[in-house]
Amino acid sequence: MGTALGGQQVGWPGEIAAVRYWYEPHLERLHEDASTRLADLVQLEQIAGGYLPMSGQILDATLVAAPKQRNTNAEKADLREGRIPEDWQDKPSKLSHKDRHARWTLKFTKAKRQDDGTMPSSDLAIPFFGYKSHVSIDRKYRFIRKWKTTHAAASDGARLREGLLDKTNTASSVWADTAYRSKANEDFMEKQGFVSKVHRKKPHLKPMPRHIQKSNAGKSVIRSRVEHVFADQKSQTGLFVRTVGISRATMRIGLANIVYNMRRLLFLERLNASA
Repeated sequence: MGTALGGQQVGWPGEIAAVRYWYEPHLERLHEDASTRLADLVQLEQIAGGYLPMSGQILDATLVAAPKQRNTNAEKADLREGRIPEDWQDKPSKLSHKDRHARWTLKFTKAKRQDDGTMPSSDLAIPFFGYKSHVSIDRKYRFIRKWKTTHAAASDGARLREGLLDKTNTASSVWADTAYRSKANEDFMEKQGFVSKVHRKKPHLKPMPRHIQKSNAGKSVIRSRVEHVFADQKSQTGLFVRTVGISRATMRIGLANIVYNMRRLLFLERLNASA
């Protein structure tokens, strides 16, 4: 779920109001045209409110890199258990530079075709250190409506039940990949009044049935739209966490989400103006 600058849990476009409340006390000190800038922010909030979450929602997550930590095996074990390593406790300067919340995980990617034209028998597993950004966008306008930050090794599927679903969406359909497919999630969505469009998993040691394969392909056409959100963030804003700790990482990723939404809003307004 989105976290505002003041710590309050909000979503888009409520985050514009949170930015305005934070920025307003500094306007007169920083700008001569403070009243004009404040009016612009209010107008922007009103315009954003006109884009209602519609046509269902799409969930996904992406890894966000953080500076790698050089820790011993004993220190890693303490961190996994939620403890501060003993050697760090009397060294506040060292402790302040250690990220105790980021985690290592494996990032799987498709293997490339070799020089002789053959394809490797297995995909690539690349070690990755950092955090994970979980988002829910509306299908119609592709704004990030809900979001959450966790360490990189956190499960994608479990986050669905932690406030990522937007109940204000005018449609009940939810699209997501197989990482979100579980009995707990299906029961949760049914109880909350959502309709699952989550990809079905391949049966263990069996070929994918033709009808399921065809159904997943149809769902992918819609689900893949969320990939453009992450591509935009990483290409346009260079999304990377350079801070220490999950609180600051959440703030960094949250600001990147707000920037994306504002860029998206301007794009839609220009599109409407030219129509």
